[in-house]
Amino acid sequence: MLQSNPRAVLVDVRTRAEWTFVGIPDLQPVQHKPVLLEWQTYPAMAVNGAFVDQLASELKARGLDESVPVLFLCRSGVRSQAAAMAAVAAGFTETYNIAGGFEGPLSSGGHRGEVGGWKASGLPWIQN
Repeated sequence: MLQSNPRAVLVDVRTRAEWTFVGIPDLQPVQHKPVLLEWQTYPAMAVNGAFVDQLASELKARGLDESVPVLFLCRSGVRSQAAAMAAVAAGFTETYNIAGGFEGPLSSGGHRGEVGGWKASGLPWIQN
C-alpha cells in the first residue's frame, strides 16, 4: 500500500525508547516518512490521551486529512490495533493494523524479531 499510494501513511505507535534501541521502518525506498507517535508513553506506559489530535495535526502538516489510508505499527500488533480503533472512533475512514508488528511474536527461543513482523520479513529498517 505504501508503494502504490503516495498518500498512505505509516504510523509507528511504539515508544521513543523502542524507536531508539530497536529501530524504525525505513520508508525512504518508497518515498515516505513514518509518523512516530507514541500510543503509550514510556516509562509509565500510560495511554497518550492526545494521540488522535496529534495524529490529525501531523497529517494536516503533511497536507493530508482523516480520509487517507493510515497503517498502524507497534512491536507485535496490540498497541497498533488499539490506536487504529481510536482513529476510527475519531472519524478516520481508512485504518489498518499491521498485525505482525515491527518485531513479531516470540520465537521458540523467547526472542522477538526472528519470527514474523517487519524486521523478520526482510522489510527495510534503520536504527533511529
